[in-house]
Amino acid sequence: MSRTPYETFPGDLAELADLGCAAGVTSDGAAWLASAGTYPRSTLAFWEERPDAPVVLPCGTVFDVVNAPAIFGRRMLDRLWDEGPGSGPVAVFRGRMLLFAAPGTAARLPSLLGWEEWGGRGGAVPPLLCHGTGDAVTVPAPAPQGAPSAAPAGTRWLVAPDTRHPWLPGPEILLWAAVRAARSAVRISIFPPADQGAKVYDVSRRR
Repeated sequence: MSRTPYETFPGDLAELADLGCAAGVTSDGAAWLASAGTYPRSTLAFWEERPDAPVVLPCGTVFDVVNAPAIFGRRMLDRLWDEGPGSGPVAVFRGRMLLFAAPGTAARLPSLLGWEEWGGRGGAVPPLLCHGTGDAVTVPAPAPQGAPSAAPAGTRWLVAPDTRHPWLPGPEILLWAAVRAARSAVRISIFPPADQGAKVYDVSRRR
C-alpha cells in the first residue's frame, strides 16, 4: 500500500522523539505552564509528587497551541529554526506535534491559511488544529529526558519551557513556517537524512 505524504509510522515517531534538546522543563518553565490553569499551585504540587504525569491545561490566556501531524510539524519546526526566529515550547504528544503560540493565534491563523488557499492544495497538506480560548490540551510531564515516565511512548518535549516568560510565535510567523514546510514537502523526501537523529534545537539562539 502506498504511503501518504504525512502518514506516520512508529519508526517516524522514534526518529522524531530524538530531535529534542537535552534539557528538560525547568522550574520556571513548569511555573509558566501551570499559570495557564485555574489553580497553578495545585498543578505544581501535583508535579512535585508526579513529575512523570501529563496534565490538561487550558489555552487562550497564557498560550495557544497549533497542533500538527508529527512529520509536517517537524518540517515547520525545522523552518522556524533554520530560516526563522526559532520557536516557543514544542512537544510531541500521541503522534501529534504541539507548537505553543501567542494567545490569539488560534483565532487568526485559520483565516490566514484560508487566504493561502490551504484547502486547495490537493490534500497534500494536512489540516492544522488550532487550540485557543475554550480549548484545552494535554501537555507532557516536566520530568527530565531519560527519567522514568508513565507517559505514552513518543510523548515528550522537543523544545522544553525554560522561563516564566517564553517567546511565543504569532500567527504570521506560523503561517510563514507552514507555507515553507508545504513547499519543502513537494521537493524533499519524507524520509529524514541519516544525521537528523542528532539534531538539537538550540534555544540560546532564539530571536
